Amino acid sequence: MLNIVLVEPEIPANTGNIARTCAATGSVLHLIKPLGFDISDKAVKRAGLDYWHLVDVKVYEGWEDFLARTGAQDFWLFSTKAPRSYAAARFSPDCYLVFGKETKGLPEALLAEHPQRCLRIPIRAEARSLNLSNSVAVAVFEALRQMEFPHLLDAGSMTSW
Repeated sequence: MLNIVLVEPEIPANTGNIARTCAATGSVLHLIKPLGFDISDKAVKRAGLDYWHLVDVKVYEGWEDFLARTGAQDFWLFSTKAPRSYAAARFSPDCYLVFGKETKGLPEALLAEHPQRCLRIPIRAEARSLNLSNSVAVAVFEALRQMEFPHLLDAGSMTSW
């Protein structure tokens, strides 16, 4: 099962879109506080996230809490500052794809501590970055492509149009 980790996400619509990607792919969504929004049942219903029940959401107090509770070792840190393209990585089942907050990305110290685990999505130099939910989708579907889309319906399994 693929794991998506959002470190201090700020924009509820981005997290909602990412949750939809998790629902569609069976990925687990890990949210590391502080969050810039409310994810209570009442708030989720008010936002019309009718797929929220399909998402396995786990919430942590901080990065250290996340590491302690998950034991995550196979993680990939996505950053516009990373020197290596995500296409060079070999993703494994149960790996963690880690993304930072919309305004600042991942903490510099975390990136410096794990330089071999840092990946970027190549874009034009003139563009600052992709939207967070778009970045997550790119990474998730590349990881799933490498794993041959386990448990997902793909065009090859369709019998007719």
